[in-house]
Amino acid sequence: MNAKEQLALWIKESRKIVFFGGAGISTESGIPDFRSAAGIYQTEKESPYAPEEILSRPFFNRHPEVFFDFYKTKMIHPEARPNSAHKLLADLEERGQLSAVVTQNIDGLHQMAGNKHVLELHGSIHRNYCMDCSRFHSLDDVMTSSEIVPRCKECGGIVKPDVVLYGESLDDEVIRDSVKAIAEADLLLIGGTSLTVQPAAHFVTYFQGDRTVLLNASSTAFDHQADLLITEPIGAVLGEVSELLKH
Repeated sequence: MNAKEQLALWIKESRKIVFFGGAGISTESGIPDFRSAAGIYQTEKESPYAPEEILSRPFFNRHPEVFFDFYKTKMIHPEARPNSAHKLLADLEERGQLSAVVTQNIDGLHQMAGNKHVLELHGSIHRNYCMDCSRFHSLDDVMTSSEIVPRCKECGGIVKPDVVLYGESLDDEVIRDSVKAIAEADLLLIGGTSLTVQPAAHFVTYFQGDRTVLLNASSTAFDHQADLLITEPIGAVLGEVSELLKH
């Protein structure tokens, strides 16, 4: 039995699957990974500011024009669509086998695929709020604004994306729900993440079971702790697993 057949078998036998994922699940949908060799952090060398600086709360406060120019051109990918990995996870939730998706991504592709119980550790580009009156604004409101810095239609305040910037804390309720879901899972799928971004990467240590599957194209410090390790692109792998589950 090869690794993909083993994964398919474990999925068939599980009733409380949790998926913990990062940027790697979205790269096959055309969204660049920040930390890979071809990612944004490597391709933005010409900018006087490092991406991590631009995406920090102090920088946002000081230079909202620079932030939104970077955000709109580098962080938003309206053409992206769910790939085979997103689709399988949505199918597993619909079948009652997957209890939660815990994601570090802000792109909303899990929800687009059909997942309903998605815990977004770093927020979402699809939620935006006025910093003055808290009025909700859609992504379309932000992207179609006549100004670089989107302003509230009601009070004129700056509209901030509901994404966690460097220097900001994760939402306490999302943290609690994520830890609880992982702790109660009977199968933990970890995919498309190098497990280097803290505190999120620490959450996988709350898993109590003995079936941890790590699907990541590159090696991680967690490789030796995984019960099953698959070092191939996650979209392609879960696409194959989806076919195996039909038999």
